[in-house]
Amino acid sequence: MSEITIASANDEFSHTLPVGPLGLVALPGCEELAERVDAYLAMWRKERELDFNGYKKDSYMVENSLPRFGSGEAKGVLNASVRGDDLYILVDICNYSLTYPMYGKENPMSPDDHFQNLKRIIAAVGGKAKRITVIMPFLYESRQHKRAGRESLDCALALQELVSMGVSCILTFDAHDPRVQNAIPLSGFETIVPTYQFIKALLRTEKDLQLDPQHMMIISPDEGAVGRAIYFSTMLGGLDVGMFYKRRDYTRVVGGKNPIVAHEFLGASVEGKDVVIVDDMIASGESVIDVAKQLKARKARKVFACATFGLFTAGMEIFDQAVNDGLIDKILTTNAIYQSPETLARPYYASVDLSKYIALLIDTMNHDMSLEPLLNPADKIQKRLAKYKEKQEAKKSENG
Repeated sequence: MSEITIASANDEFSHTLPVGPLGLVALPGCEELAERVDAYLAMWRKERELDFNGYKKDSYMVENSLPRFGSGEAKGVLNASVRGDDLYILVDICNYSLTYPMYGKENPMSPDDHFQNLKRIIAAVGGKAKRITVIMPFLYESRQHKRAGRESLDCALALQELVSMGVSCILTFDAHDPRVQNAIPLSGFETIVPTYQFIKALLRTEKDLQLDPQHMMIISPDEGAVGRAIYFSTMLGGLDVGMFYKRRDYTRVVGGKNPIVAHEFLGASVEGKDVVIVDDMIASGESVIDVAKQLKARKARKVFACATFGLFTAGMEIFDQAVNDGLIDKILTTNAIYQSPETLARPYYASVDLSKYIALLIDTMNHDMSLEPLLNPADKIQKRLAKYKEKQEAKKSENG
């Protein structure tokens, strides 16, 4: 049994009662992740002493559908009663693999379409659920979180709209700017940074890392990711942190943003060190590749890119070239959003599984317990590092 499985089956859960019967609603494009979450919840709850009607199930999934008319209009339908349930709705607004028919043509689903589907399902609940929590790993319109001139504030408006429809809490991962929660100050909002999951995946895929300041360094690709990099480095024992800042051309707008002229580096020497670039997302990939190129020019040994969301909007070919050129050794992103088969097939790509973590968050919330130990897993990280170092020492002893 895994660490999370053991944690989920402990006495704390058996001595608290859930808020209400648990229900999971997976919107189109999020079914695979939801099924994995559902399987963990069903397994954990079967091992507990609690045994009342509806607590132990083979599945907590609530069947739903979103049929569309030929004009492209749609409606949300729940195929089971949710009265009094503690509902958790999972949505992946980044799943671009889905399409819908409109006037005889197939249209790819955009984030706007996924968000509209979310509202349709909430409307189908009709206020009958005891509580609604939305789990939206990539926060809708999170990059449009502040105003510069005559601009819309899409993320703030979306959050307010969800709350007005009866959503009590929104769980997201690595929000582009956590301050967007100020738009809904009286409602639940959690932005979760999966540092433990990244460290676990990195240690699993790389067996020869030396986790000390002489051999390893954490890199922030821009000023916005510095806090994330500092937390990552602290959890790894106080590694040095380096930062790039983006010099932009503010006289032009390309693709909706000012183009980056250059990345300037601030920090100690990276020569001979393994470096880990940590960020919230990889979009086209041009930025992370340019950072990796500069790190290699400064004689870094290996370059690992860790990002919560791998959007890869320009395809994987530019990463293939970067790997072939020796700029990047490994890319790690989570399965919180859609991962194409082409991405998963890359030998340099590693998927970071968040299904156990999400299941534990849901289980804890359903029992109305504190999320603090899950949001700050410092002890778990230290245990994982100690175990990794023990294996390294054992291997050295075997080799003489």
